[in-house]
Amino acid sequence: MDGNIRDFDLMSIGQDFIEDPFPTLRALRETSPVHRNADGSVFLTRHADCLKVYQSRDMLSDKKQEFGKKFGQCPLLTHHTTSLIFNDPPYHTVVRKLISGAFTPRKLAEFEPLIDEIVDRLLDRVEDKGELDLIEDFAKVLPTEIISFMLGIPEEYRSKLRGYSLAILGALDPVVPEDRLQAGNRAVTEFSEILDDLINHRRANPEGAHRGEVLEALIFGEHDGRQLTQEELIQNCIFLLNAGHETTTSFVGNSIGILLDEPAQHRMLLDDPTLIDSAVEEFLRVQSPLQIGNRLASSDIELEDQILPAGTYIHTSIAGANRDPAVFDDPDRVDITRKPNRHIAFITGIHVCLGATLARIEGRIALGKFVKRFPKLQQAGPRSLVPLARFRGYATLPIRVT
Repeated sequence: MDGNIRDFDLMSIGQDFIEDPFPTLRALRETSPVHRNADGSVFLTRHADCLKVYQSRDMLSDKKQEFGKKFGQCPLLTHHTTSLIFNDPPYHTVVRKLISGAFTPRKLAEFEPLIDEIVDRLLDRVEDKGELDLIEDFAKVLPTEIISFMLGIPEEYRSKLRGYSLAILGALDPVVPEDRLQAGNRAVTEFSEILDDLINHRRANPEGAHRGEVLEALIFGEHDGRQLTQEELIQNCIFLLNAGHETTTSFVGNSIGILLDEPAQHRMLLDDPTLIDSAVEEFLRVQSPLQIGNRLASSDIELEDQILPAGTYIHTSIAGANRDPAVFDDPDRVDITRKPNRHIAFITGIHVCLGATLARIEGRIALGKFVKRFPKLQQAGPRSLVPLARFRGYATLPIRVT
C-alpha cells in the first residue's frame, strides 16, 4: 500500500486495512496527511489537523443531508439525526445539558461501588471457567450490566444489547452493504419499542428507580423549561447504549489484547498496580475503540499546510492522530508510563465524550481487578476483529486464566 498511497480511498477499503490500519495510516500521515478520497472528502491523519477540526466551532456534526442520502427515510435516519452526537448548537447544547444530568458527580459516585460489585461478580465467573472468550464472557457483559442499571433494562433484554449496538454503529461505516442497513434498522426499531415501554413505566412510577439508574433524570430533567420529548428520550437512550456499550467492550478487549502482546508491560503493571491510570490512557491511545470521526466544514479551515474550503466533508483518523510522532515519542511502542498522553480517543471540543469519566472509572476498576486477580494470562486460540473500519475491537478473544 505504501508505494501507492495516493491511490488510497477510504470509501473502498478492504479487510486488510481493518485488520491492521496502522502502516497505511503512517504512510498517509507522512506523504498525504490531508488525503483526498474519490468522492471529494478528505481524510486527516495528523494530530494537529484532527485537533483543530474538533476544536473549531465552524465544523458541523449535523448529518441530516448526508444520512438522508445514505439511509433514506428509515429508523436509522431517525436515530442518527435525533440523538446527541450528530447535531450542532443550539440543539446540541440543549440536549447535551439535559443528558448531562445522568453524569453528574453524584451519579458517578453512585456508579463506582456498583461497578466494583459487577466486576467482582464477573471475575468470579471468569475464575470458574478458567478458559473463556474474553469478549463474550467478560468484556461485553460488563457494559451490558452497567447500561442496564443506568436505563433500567430488565434481564430478559440484556443479551440483545451488544447486537443492537453493533448493528446500529455498523451502519456508520463509510460504505455499508444492504444487509447491514437492514440489520441496523431492525435494531433501532426493536430497541425503540423496548425503551418506549421502559420510559412510560418510569414516567408513571418515578419512585421505583433503583441505584445507578439515570432514566428518571433523563425523563424529568429540565433546562430553561425544556425537557426531552419521548422521541428524543428514546433515541438518546439508544445513543447512550452505543456510546457506552460497544466502545467499552472494545476498550476492555483491546486492553487485554495489548497485555497479551506486551508481556513486559503486563509485568510492569503487575509489579506496580498504581500505573493503572496511565495504562488506561495508553490502551486508549494505542487501540482507540473509535477510529474515525467526521465533520463538515461550514467555513474555510486552515490546516498545517493548506486551506480546506467551506463545504468540505472531513474524515478524522483518531487512530492516525494517536500515533503521530509529532506528539508521541516512539508512537507505535506501548508504554503504560507515558506522560503526558494527549490522545484524542474521547475526541475534544463541544463533542467531547460525555461518558469519558465513567469510561475511565470502568477501565480502572475492570482492568485493575482483572490483572490483579489473574496474573497468569494466556491466549487460548485465534482472535478475530469486528469487521468495521470506524470502530476497532475484537469479536472473539479466547484466553486462559490461572
